[in-house]
Amino acid sequence: MKKRQMYFRMITASLMRRRSRMLVALLSIAIGATVLSGLVTIYYDVPRQMGAQFRNYGANMIFTASEDAFTLADVQQGTALIEADKLVGVAPYRYENVRVHESPVVAAGTDMNGARATSPYWHIEGEWPSADGQILVGANIAESFRLKTGEMLEVSYTPAEAASGDETIQDNILEFEITGILDTGGSEEDYLYMSLSDLESLTGEAGSVDVAELSISANSDELSGYADKISSAVSSVNARLVKRVTASETTVLTKLQALVLLVTVVVLALTMICVATTMTAVVTERRKEIGLRKAIGASDTSIVKEFLGESMMLGGLGGILGSVLGFVFAQQVSIHVFSSSISFMPALVPITILVSVLVTGLSSLMPIRSATEVDPALVLKGE
Repeated sequence: MKKRQMYFRMITASLMRRRSRMLVALLSIAIGATVLSGLVTIYYDVPRQMGAQFRNYGANMIFTASEDAFTLADVQQGTALIEADKLVGVAPYRYENVRVHESPVVAAGTDMNGARATSPYWHIEGEWPSADGQILVGANIAESFRLKTGEMLEVSYTPAEAASGDETIQDNILEFEITGILDTGGSEEDYLYMSLSDLESLTGEAGSVDVAELSISANSDELSGYADKISSAVSSVNARLVKRVTASETTVLTKLQALVLLVTVVVLALTMICVATTMTAVVTERRKEIGLRKAIGASDTSIVKEFLGESMMLGGLGGILGSVLGFVFAQQVSIHVFSSSISFMPALVPITILVSVLVTGLSSLMPIRSATEVDPALVLKGE
């Protein structure tokens, strides 16, 4: 125990005597450990963060009918196979031809809460419908009929019997309050949006669902697994991925993770260079001390242990400091880039410390080797 205490006191005293040089080495190790810890944290949290960002661009899975049609019960059966914490939203859609001011338009019945979750990019002038009897009007329809929020809109529907020539069948008519105008710059502006229950009341029948959009917080492999599982379990549903979303997410995620790894490797390499330079300067400064110790019988092993102990102590201290600062760094990056916080990863602390010690030890090998090659006779002669 005394030998260990003496060894610890010896390397501590050696570090304290050269505070300025060792402080530079410690800072470089701490910075390297900070970047390592921070970027690794970001690397593992990026899929979740990117997934959340890509959910703003719309659904990443859709249900269509594998046969003639499918119902809302089929949609619910399919979504039950998805983990609840991964399901962001589900929006079933049923489309019917209706009339506004005797002009034909297409009405879409949906779950407004589900549509809001799967299509967060929709820009609404006004408010989302929150109750039956309220309607969302596409911008093109609003412009064509000069409609504004707060107005009442009469929508009529011709039943199939009347459409086939039976004049005794009257049109179904419902009056809606316009709560919002939908502006997306896409085809969504050509529809009226109402609740499924309102559309069923207007048509007089509980019809099938034409399509269902799902937003799922999962990577492409998990999404493919869900799609295959749902298609196999629910015979009337064909689940498939929205390629433009999932492919873009996979591409961006792969490139971003590759960039994070590259930056981490470069920073570690620069840390090694800085530590190696500092330790080389320390060895050069202590040549006379090393020569004297070897002249009185010190072995190369004892000299290696001392220098290696100093470098590993620096590595351990830098790793501890970097673990704390790395989380702060990752948190700030996450908040400013993704607008959300990240969770602390306790397992990363020992990994960061271990990597810091290993990097510091490897960086010190060449300087330590040069210390063992010091010739006592030449050094003591002043050469």
